[in-house]
Amino acid sequence: MVKITFMGAGSTIFARNVLGDCMCTESLREAEIALYDIDAKRLSESELILQAINKNINSSRAVIKTYLGVENRKDALRDARFVVNAIQVGGYDPCTIIDFEVPKKYGLRQTIADTLGIGGIMRGLRTIPVLRDFARDMEEVCPNAIFLNYTNPMAILSGYMQRYTKIQTVGLCHSVQTCSEHLLRNLGMEDKLEGRNELIAGINHMAWLLDIRDKEGNDLYPEIKRRAKEKNETQKHWDMVRYEYIKHLGYYCTESSEHNSEYNPFYIKSRYPELIEKFNIPLDEYPRRCISQIEGWEKEKENIMQDGKITHNRSNEYASYIMEAVITNKPIKIGGNVINTGLIENLPSDACVEVPCMIDARGINPCHVGRLPVQLAGMNMTNINAQLMTIEAAVTKKRENIYQAAMLDPHTAAELSIDDIVKMCDELIDAHGDYMKDYK
Repeated sequence: MVKITFMGAGSTIFARNVLGDCMCTESLREAEIALYDIDAKRLSESELILQAINKNINSSRAVIKTYLGVENRKDALRDARFVVNAIQVGGYDPCTIIDFEVPKKYGLRQTIADTLGIGGIMRGLRTIPVLRDFARDMEEVCPNAIFLNYTNPMAILSGYMQRYTKIQTVGLCHSVQTCSEHLLRNLGMEDKLEGRNELIAGINHMAWLLDIRDKEGNDLYPEIKRRAKEKNETQKHWDMVRYEYIKHLGYYCTESSEHNSEYNPFYIKSRYPELIEKFNIPLDEYPRRCISQIEGWEKEKENIMQDGKITHNRSNEYASYIMEAVITNKPIKIGGNVINTGLIENLPSDACVEVPCMIDARGINPCHVGRLPVQLAGMNMTNINAQLMTIEAAVTKKRENIYQAAMLDPHTAAELSIDDIVKMCDELIDAHGDYMKDYK
């Protein structure tokens, strides 16, 4: 019996999707599923929903067990073949609130703050110590498990696991799967979806749609560029930043415009506040989403349960397909976040890059991409600099390395002086309290 451990199982919707997918997959239907969390209420809710799915679509063939608290973590991990990570250290309250409100005092505005920027740096620094403990337990009780990381900041966390632990790790993100489909649909090119062929590579949340062709092999980029330019000039819409990327960099990017607006020094600028309106940038978007999700959870839970009649259809999330490929040795291709062992030649070897990966019984097998266009590698490097420095800070525990990570972040550096960056970092570290106790 294969064992699947889900870390952060209180993320009920995501646990339902990933583990529901497993129950829809023949080779995984009889898995032992270990649900781990430190929040008893959320863990209980997830178990209730997953037991109902198991009964309704799987004849209760999976064995579902729960594990609460750090003292039970090793038992949750013991003998696991796959470990899915979906934790959020510190949650919305207090940590997300702090990550937005403290920088705002210094004039530094953000949209999502979970991947890069000062919010992404802080989230990475408080999460890596937890992943370090996960890895130590895994090296003892399930050393051959594959760690499927869904937690942001993806490149920082996956890169840490890949460089500083012995656990086979791949970072997984939704944006690669939906990138070209959303682009073509939003440009009225739905007729080109079927049979399309594409290549995507770069870094998480800033991987590039390097090539896209229809089923006859025709290059779709000339028409994409024409329509994207026209749409940005005539309409206000949700994806204006990425269409500007097409115009000025020549290529579309995987992650949404609200994310990418804060990964560079171009759009969120106190000196040019009109850019926020021009490019339809939703400042403070992530806190709004958190508040909405918290307020709507009880009603959503009732809708999910549907008097115990909850069902599930397999989604396009990578996790169950990876597990299936490893168990059955039937290869699949995914977009994964892995250490750069020469895969992208003009990015650093210690960077975590997002590239096509083949999955089979041998696990994660990344594919060589070659060189990115220079302007795209340059954009990636501005993010990689801050990512690598954040990992360095997490390893050294030196506060000065945290300052340096923030100094290397393109948006932070474009808005603040070095003195204000240092003051802001100190205030954030103090505000996060025990979550940042390791950083002196």
